[in-house]
Amino acid sequence: FDTIQNKVDSKCRVCIPAAYREILESKDSTLVAFRSFTHPCIECYPYVCMDMIIEKINSSFDLFSNRHDNMTRLFLADAKEFTYDSTGRIILTEKLLKHSHITDTAVFVGMGEKFQIWAPKIYEEEDKKLRAGLLKSIPGAEDAGKV
Repeated sequence: FDTIQNKVDSKCRVCIPAAYREILESKDSTLVAFRSFTHPCIECYPYVCMDMIIEKINSSFDLFSNRHDNMTRLFLADAKEFTYDSTGRIILTEKLLKHSHITDTAVFVGMGEKFQIWAPKIYEEEDKKLRAGLLKSIPGAEDAGKV
């Protein structure tokens, strides 16, 4: 939960917020990160959730199909397991930084058991679009703040 900004240092290190580390530690798990398939951000899961994701892929596609091979290759070959140091920092890879356009600041977006890491300006734009779209879908919500 929560949205937190942290600095990325010159060595590409960023501190995972304490609340997020607590979730990982409560699951006795390390962090797995990969490039999002749907957004210009980094998807982050506890390692223990990987089995659920792999099971979903296996149950959604024929085990010997090209679609299964493509999904597992896209997902698993891109996933990287991270351990953080005593201050909670990880070193983001060049591939993850390039995909997410993160430079000197990262925005951590809590989403239950997982979280995403975004470049601040891109997250702000995406958040505005998401909120506007959601408000349009709720009858009367657009007028709620108008007097």
